[in-house]
Amino acid sequence: MSKHNYKINELFETIQGEGSFTGQPSIFIRLQGCPVGCSWCDTKHTWEIDDSLRIPVNDMLTKSQEDERWANLTPQDMLHVFKDRGFKAKHIVITGGEPCMVDLNPMCEAFEAEGFSCQVETSGTFEILVSTDCWVTVSPKVNMKGGYAILQSAMSRANEIKHPVATEQHVDDLKALLKKHQVEQTPVYLQPISQKERATKLAIDTCIKNNWRLSVQVHKYLGIE
Repeated sequence: MSKHNYKINELFETIQGEGSFTGQPSIFIRLQGCPVGCSWCDTKHTWEIDDSLRIPVNDMLTKSQEDERWANLTPQDMLHVFKDRGFKAKHIVITGGEPCMVDLNPMCEAFEAEGFSCQVETSGTFEILVSTDCWVTVSPKVNMKGGYAILQSAMSRANEIKHPVATEQHVDDLKALLKKHQVEQTPVYLQPISQKERATKLAIDTCIKNNWRLSVQVHKYLGIE
């Protein structure tokens, strides 16, 4: 039984709105902490780890709005939450923050032993420590404020690459990254940074031109978490 503790900002059941698993009922586990510093990040409340903001598990589960408070949970604690809350989804999305700042093997192994599938969403700037069967979504963050480089090991481990775009420069950055790391067979998704028409049109046109796929953050269009 793993006693490994994880700093959890949010834990909830919803529909996956991005990438290969779009439409899949999923349990989202959002870890606290991220030094990457993406300017367009929509979860900036997960960046800093402040020990004074640690709260009881029930308080974390019943938060009415996004904030920087977090709770310590073991994988077994999380499994109890799934059961107590009556979650039906069997797919788990581990996100953040930057979840790969910590070893996720104990979490993945505990969940998979109970019949769940796991997916991790990462910036590709930290070593990815997950189970063999875990689906890895690398959303490479190039030239961000934190100054972290995209790791070859992360690009090689990716089951899919999901790249946020708003400008042609973002597309050029992705092409350079794919060439540098010799990525050829991994599915590539472009995701408009906003739902604005210009970014969406750029993503659509670029996907068609390069035979890539489109990820439109369905949850935002539906107005769900």
